[in-house]
Amino acid sequence: MNGPEIHVEFAPALHVFVPQARRGGATRVATDGVSTLGHVVESLGVPLTEVGTLVVDGREVAPAHVPAAGESVTVRSVERPQRVPGAPLRFLLDVHLGTLARRLRLLGVDTAYESTDIGDPALAARSAAEKRVMLSRDRGLLRRRELWAGAFVYSTRPDDQLHDVLDRFRPELRPWTRCTACNGLLRRAAKEEVADQLKGGTQRTYDVFAQCSACGRAYWKGAHHDQLEAIVERALSRDARRG
Repeated sequence: MNGPEIHVEFAPALHVFVPQARRGGATRVATDGVSTLGHVVESLGVPLTEVGTLVVDGREVAPAHVPAAGESVTVRSVERPQRVPGAPLRFLLDVHLGTLARRLRLLGVDTAYESTDIGDPALAARSAAEKRVMLSRDRGLLRRRELWAGAFVYSTRPDDQLHDVLDRFRPELRPWTRCTACNGLLRRAAKEEVADQLKGGTQRTYDVFAQCSACGRAYWKGAHHDQLEAIVERALSRDARRG
């Protein structure tokens, strides 16, 4: 781009996408005179899923605004909690976020997850068809226009990823109600119903079971239950503090 020059200032939360903005002040950007402001912002590395409002010379504008020479643009980050209108809050995660998917399901959050790389077009199409918020660290995927909604996952650490998603979207938490393997709903089950999945020690030691109504997987309070309980308790505690 070598047309009209504008000045763009990014909210601190967006500096991770625009390293040069960390120096402070506005970034000088040459545009082509026809591209929208949304396109310009994305060309600088910021997915529009992470943009709250765009302010040009003191007034809010839509991403479709075509910037003129000399305009001063402020790019704000999304407000939290972020509301996604028009559908129940549900998520779709890409192949790289398996641990986050399992933890969201542990908390009872409706979370679809692709365990294989089906490609960005297919993920975006599923997000639109099922009205799910796409969670990803892939900026290219988040730029696809057919997405229902999307959000960038900022951290590579599962604990931080979970806390960030819960803080941003504030989903209703219903721990121990979903299958961590397939996202199906759990129901109480008698030992006899799941006996074929139990080894000798488990069958002798445990009497309380749940079973996924979709895939049939059995659940009980096994060796890893304390670790899972700790994840649940931390999430519920944070949720209570947020009010």
